[in-house]
Amino acid sequence: MGTILLALLAGIIIGPLARLVLPGKQDISFIMTILLGAVGALAGSWIYQLISGKTNTPGIDWTAFFIGILVAALAIAGYAGLTGRNRSGTSDTHPTS
Repeated sequence: MGTILLALLAGIIIGPLARLVLPGKQDISFIMTILLGAVGALAGSWIYQLISGKTNTPGIDWTAFFIGILVAALAIAGYAGLTGRNRSGTSDTHPTS
């Protein structure tokens, strides 16, 4: 339970930062931003542990933090691409002339 709460707390920070590094406007909700940020935080920590072999570091692990932002940015871009919403909330399947 503690891991989930910490991931959501990290998602509050990492999700919006990930959206800042992406170009353009991502029309997704704040809740989805937090959830995808939490996924990025968990995945970033897991990837860093695989690469470095370290399971516990004192304080904030900045490398894992930046990996989390990258993963969250990819997740947000993927989600925005899958939902296909633009600013008006409609699909881009029919271009206008």
